[in-house]
Amino acid sequence: MIQESETEQRPAAPKSKALSIPAKIVSYAFHPVFMPTVMAIVLYKLSPISFAGINNAAFGKMLLPIIINTLLFPLLATVLVKALGFIESIHMYNPKDRIIPLLASMIFYFWAYNVFKNIHAPFILRVLLLGSFWGVIAVFMVNIFFKISMHTAAAGSMLGILMVLMFTSPVNLVLPFFLALIIAGLMGTARMILGAHRAGEIWLGYIVGILVQVVAYWYL
Repeated sequence: MIQESETEQRPAAPKSKALSIPAKIVSYAFHPVFMPTVMAIVLYKLSPISFAGINNAAFGKMLLPIIINTLLFPLLATVLVKALGFIESIHMYNPKDRIIPLLASMIFYFWAYNVFKNIHAPFILRVLLLGSFWGVIAVFMVNIFFKISMHTAAAGSMLGILMVLMFTSPVNLVLPFFLALIIAGLMGTARMILGAHRAGEIWLGYIVGILVQVVAYWYL
């Protein structure tokens, strides 16, 4: 169960002060809360054939509920529970601080997936949102016993949905996937530099993120 001393609740000192600033930039720029929105846009740009009949205006309308349910509402929920004193920090250093925000995110992510399922949205978007919903559940469950990196779980989800796109799309995605690998590596390295996670927590995040997207593809 989650039982950490006070010193374990906050990240260790950065391993390199010179690299701590770029590591923080990477951590904020590729924060997990942005990933569903960013990946929805990336999928639309990489594989227009997967969005046949959907123009830019229609896609913009599709993107709005994704932004609201996977970005705006989770951010507001985290800020609210911090303002009410239920968590110590919005950075959620303590695994216990993740419980309420993750539970709230489960509701928002499920609603986003349910909306897209009911409107028969493009298959790849439904896989992304179902995998993201399952990813939140998986992170929540793992977090009860073991602190997992949410950043690398999001990075793994990015890799996983691109793998699914490679399975389903005739488009050559070798270069985009290679770039995604670099970004995923930077995200994990940044968390290590900042002392936010141990190596095992980093790798577990990658594994969970990839698995939820691939399993969502098989399920759908």
